[in-house]
Amino acid sequence: MHYCSQCGSTVQLEIPKQDNRLRHVCSNCGTIHYQNPKPVVGCLPELNGRLLLCRRAIEPRYGSWTLPAGFMETNETVQEGAARETLEESGAKVEVGNLYTMFSLPHVSQVYLLFRARIVAQDVKPGNESLEIGFFNETDTPWANIAFPVIRETLWLYWRDRAHGTFGLHTGDIVRIPGQLRRYRVHLNY
Repeated sequence: MHYCSQCGSTVQLEIPKQDNRLRHVCSNCGTIHYQNPKPVVGCLPELNGRLLLCRRAIEPRYGSWTLPAGFMETNETVQEGAARETLEESGAKVEVGNLYTMFSLPHVSQVYLLFRARIVAQDVKPGNESLEIGFFNETDTPWANIAFPVIRETLWLYWRDRAHGTFGLHTGDIVRIPGQLRRYRVHLNY
């Protein structure tokens, strides 16, 4: 950030009074510009024992498979956002169920909230952000071409829980390993 969104003056990094972190502070009006993590919401859409995945038509990870998910919009709940993203990316109308995974990704300032969901209308079709969509069971999941570590971890947990017949809430962190491109450490909180 270089300029204040309130008055247009330059900003500088400093620790404001009664704070403990560097923030962008306007040199003119004193506005403190906080930068907070962005919530990403999505679903694990289920139909007849299979999960719906979308093949990405956008960067990053163009052509890779993912669960339908995206950034939350203002004035919507996390469940509404998850259902909207699923509809936009796959055409699937879902009944959103319980929160299934919540992962912090501090290296990209995101928090993922992924819900189990039941598909209630089967007229699915790829949206603008999807090249194609498909329904997968565990054995035909395209493991070598999953877009993001958070999606891979969520899918792995889902198929494991499904095999055991019990689904709980899983939380954790996915942290990039310094100096290693696309290598991550996963920490689950049980």
